[in-house]
Amino acid sequence: MSASISPRSSSAAVTSQPTLERRIGPLQATAINMTQMCGIGPFVTIPAMVATIGGPEAMFGWIIGAILALADGLIWAELGAAMPGAGGTYLYLREAFQYRTGRLMPFLFVWSAVLFIPLIMSTGIIGLVQYLGYLIPGVTSESGNTALGKVIGVGIVLLIMVALFRKIGQIGKLTTALFVVMLVATLSTIVAAFTHFSSAQAFAFTPGAFGSHGTFWAGLGAGLVIAVYDYLGYNTTAYLGGEVRDPGRTIPRSIVISILGIMSLYFLLQVGVLGSVPLDELKTATSVASTVLAQAWGNTIAQVITVLIVIAAIGSVFAGLLGGSRVPYEAARDKVFLPVFGRLHPTLNLPTAGVLTMGAITIIGSLFTLTTIINAAVATMVIIQSLAQVAAIVVLRRRQPNLPRPYRQWLYPIPTVIALVGWIYVYVSAAWSSIVLSLCWIAVGVVAYLVYARAERTWPFGPKEINEAFAGATSTAHPDHTRRNQFP
Repeated sequence: MSASISPRSSSAAVTSQPTLERRIGPLQATAINMTQMCGIGPFVTIPAMVATIGGPEAMFGWIIGAILALADGLIWAELGAAMPGAGGTYLYLREAFQYRTGRLMPFLFVWSAVLFIPLIMSTGIIGLVQYLGYLIPGVTSESGNTALGKVIGVGIVLLIMVALFRKIGQIGKLTTALFVVMLVATLSTIVAAFTHFSSAQAFAFTPGAFGSHGTFWAGLGAGLVIAVYDYLGYNTTAYLGGEVRDPGRTIPRSIVISILGIMSLYFLLQVGVLGSVPLDELKTATSVASTVLAQAWGNTIAQVITVLIVIAAIGSVFAGLLGGSRVPYEAARDKVFLPVFGRLHPTLNLPTAGVLTMGAITIIGSLFTLTTIINAAVATMVIIQSLAQVAAIVVLRRRQPNLPRPYRQWLYPIPTVIALVGWIYVYVSAAWSSIVLSLCWIAVGVVAYLVYARAERTWPFGPKEINEAFAGATSTAHPDHTRRNQFP
């Protein structure tokens, strides 16, 4: 097919419609990322990590997961700084793959993101209800959350959706407050764990665990699925790129600082729990943080901090839906997704359809079990986002060498190669049912795209439109494009 090449201003175009406001600064950006990363995740998955890997050697699963997250984060840092707009990955895939497959890849990403982002958020709802079981009898049972617990979870999602309907400046302040709550809850649990810490218990590695056929290597793949899930969220500010001030600096810094900070918290939390809770009890615990707190300071303080853990989990879901709701916005503005997703609230300047749709899917996901949703969400995300972005950074370096890059990936291409190998390993380690689900979802997405492409008479039923939206970006979109920051 023939192709026409023309510049465009994309979401930076001046229209009479409401536009996104750049109100998120460096502190708020980092708070948004870290709040999304450390919600309920580690508090409910530490027992699963220990059971999967087989013992205290699970602590190294968090470190390996952090290395993968950091390698992938440096991909996000370069792409996010160069193309700061609403939607994150949508923009990167649109720019990178338009030369060969037209709009197919960005369409498939949005198609998948509308599923996997709210599924990840629903795990936060499932987990926080587990901790509510420590406070409210009848919310949980041995088999999982009860009907009462699920009703409470649905109600919490509805409250979060209502809270999202406000201006981005107000949301930034609210997220910073939730970030402080998250830090207090996490640090309190860490301190409590180390008040009755046994190093002999914490480092009692399973004999032969690290051998060629040891339990560590046998369980590492499934453990990394858990670790990756817990680190997810370091890219939230990239989704909000159209609302970030000085994005060339802020996005890379917020990503790197968030990963390093959360890695430190997770490692300390894992080691502390291993040294304070007997291994057999830990593997089956449902509210391990509450158990640690009660052992150290009694039930009253444990209940108070458990409330903070629940609030932190709510903050995580809040931040995730905040960023995720922006993903279909840019695609709809490009006429690659349903037009309703491209409309902003007339006074609050937020994508109404994105908030409502992802909130509804979060509600549905919260009705299932935690491990089922984690596997389904991670598998779907890896195949169409993580692996595709590895290709995108390589393609864009070759296709658009003059693209303003305020930040360039350290030691390129080493982090990119590490991310590629890591993501492939994580994908094949997911549950087979989740892999099949992800492939089927992509297949249905391809069919949906072909229907759309036929109606729009675009590739493969028409010419490809090659529009390098950011290669000629103005100083408004890239305020520091004349220099390259050596530190993100």
